[in-house]
Amino acid sequence: MSEEGLSHQMQEDRRFPPPPELAAHANVTAATYAEADADVEAFWAEQARRISWETPPTEVLDWSNPPFARWFADGRLNAAYNCLDRHVEAGLGDRVAFHFEGEPGDTRTITYADLAAEVRQAANALAELGVVAGDRVAIYLPMIPEAVVAMLACARIGAPHTVVFGGFSADALASRIQDCGVEVVITADGGFRRGKPSALKPSVDAALESCPDVRHVLVVQRTHQETPMTEGRDHWWHTFVGGQPTEHALEFFPAEHPLYIMYTSGSTGKPKGILHTTGGYLVGTSWTHWATFDLKAETDVFWTAADIGWVTGHSYLVYGPLANGATSVMYEGTPDTPHKGRWWELIDKYGVTILYCAPTAIRTFMKWGSDIPDGYDLSSLRLLGSVGEPINPEAYVWYREHIGHDRTPVVDTWWQTETGMHMISPMPGVTVGKPGAAMTPVPGVKVEVVNDEAQPVGNGEGGYLTVTHPWPAMLRTLWGDDERYVDTYWSRFPGMYFAGDGAKKDEDGDIWFLGRVDDVMNVSGHRMSTTEIESALVSHPKVAEAAVVGATDPTTGQAVVAFVILRSEAGDGGPDVVQELRNHVAKEIGAIAKPRQIMVVEELPKTRSGKIMRRLLRDIAENRELGDVTTLTDSSVMDLIQENLAASPASED
Repeated sequence: MSEEGLSHQMQEDRRFPPPPELAAHANVTAATYAEADADVEAFWAEQARRISWETPPTEVLDWSNPPFARWFADGRLNAAYNCLDRHVEAGLGDRVAFHFEGEPGDTRTITYADLAAEVRQAANALAELGVVAGDRVAIYLPMIPEAVVAMLACARIGAPHTVVFGGFSADALASRIQDCGVEVVITADGGFRRGKPSALKPSVDAALESCPDVRHVLVVQRTHQETPMTEGRDHWWHTFVGGQPTEHALEFFPAEHPLYIMYTSGSTGKPKGILHTTGGYLVGTSWTHWATFDLKAETDVFWTAADIGWVTGHSYLVYGPLANGATSVMYEGTPDTPHKGRWWELIDKYGVTILYCAPTAIRTFMKWGSDIPDGYDLSSLRLLGSVGEPINPEAYVWYREHIGHDRTPVVDTWWQTETGMHMISPMPGVTVGKPGAAMTPVPGVKVEVVNDEAQPVGNGEGGYLTVTHPWPAMLRTLWGDDERYVDTYWSRFPGMYFAGDGAKKDEDGDIWFLGRVDDVMNVSGHRMSTTEIESALVSHPKVAEAAVVGATDPTTGQAVVAFVILRSEAGDGGPDVVQELRNHVAKEIGAIAKPRQIMVVEELPKTRSGKIMRRLLRDIAENRELGDVTTLTDSSVMDLIQENLAASPASED
């Protein structure tokens, strides 16, 4: 991304001050910022007292071996105890933890006491299967309560979990199982998606053909589809877990004990296993959940509309809200099943006060029209959140006006799988909202926008977003690959965590995000590696070479656009071949990675050293004037690609 691109001007004059009533009782005030600025480590030591420790920590941050941080390292705790047992012990066992709504309309009201009992049963079941502290467990489930139970059961016994998004393919699941040495998998017969049962267990069976170390599979019966079970390996959840005692002896672990591994796309083809540990992560997620959303746990009904397979589901559906004793909504299905008002129906039904969702969803609702939410009572909402990618100003204003009825703050949160917690966000009782701007770091977080020489840029200038001081919920390393951790996040600007995003400070000093500066795309809030998709395309026997770029898309933020050179035996590359390749990508990686558009070309633009010029392909995909082509071996290639693009319509699905 060029300096000129990074200094792209943002003009936004609309301002939305905090509602007086919210500001008067806000969890975070201007004094909170002052306290954090005065002594960041003392600030986080204070927030650590919000959670329960068997052995309270006496040290806050150990940064003696950067970039390998240790937070609260001499403390001992248990994440599941913090999320469940302590609330039950405090007399809150009857408080609702989750209002679960299945896509077919089935419901469950799960109290803290209910959830604690189920987690103890699942912990006993895992122990019976031989799982001990330090063993890794893979979870491949739809959005059902058992996914939360499985995560917390793992946390209870100290077994790091790796949750794999249920939309990912068998190959994607297998690669994650292999990378972190999983021996037990928790899955379901299937889940419901757009009114139909969607099988999951067959993908597990296919994945395990190349994962001989997996000894046991627990299978939740959700859809009651016919499901082959392997004798001795596979166990039905309702009988094996349901038959366990509801008492379980608790063990406490050091703060730096691994809590989970979550895989995210990298700029190489191999996904990165992000490692989060227990103490700092729980402090960071629980505090930011309380602060950013101005949580009043006694009265709020919180809804994170993110899948549990993504980090938002971990931090702000499971660990943050449950550590805070909050009541949440958990919904299995899509926004348009069985009708396009389903979300608003649920907000009306459960009295949701805080909604947290992605700009992709908001833009979809805009496309469907405001008359749909207008048909429901949304007056319970007092705060709206946005996550996954920068929210464009028009979506922000529509969200506030049609969902929040012009009275709710909108908190647009910037953070990553790697950061574990919110890093940049308005604080709803303090910040004057500015549509489209990420605004400023949350208290206790230090960021800077820098130029190529790692020098801070001035207001009105663009550069690279860096984090300049460790934070509690930060990733500790990449699973099994310390060197890649250092190279990926800490080598570009020594001493600073480089997030991979371009950003700009406006004239007020507020931060605006300008997109990725590497070859990772953000599709509907999900990070996708161009290399991974290219590898999937080239694995098809008809493809000789492929290049993938992310192009701006009005609905998904970015969309996958692919350019492929076919093998001579593949024919003319007509619509049937294009569809075959799109389906192949979906099979190899998942439907989320399916290219919006595949263009068959005879050549790709390459430099004399053989490097594909993706920058030029991005210009083409976004209908921009071509940048510098002087380094190309053959600049006429671009003319041919432009001609072909005009005749290559984007897919509708």
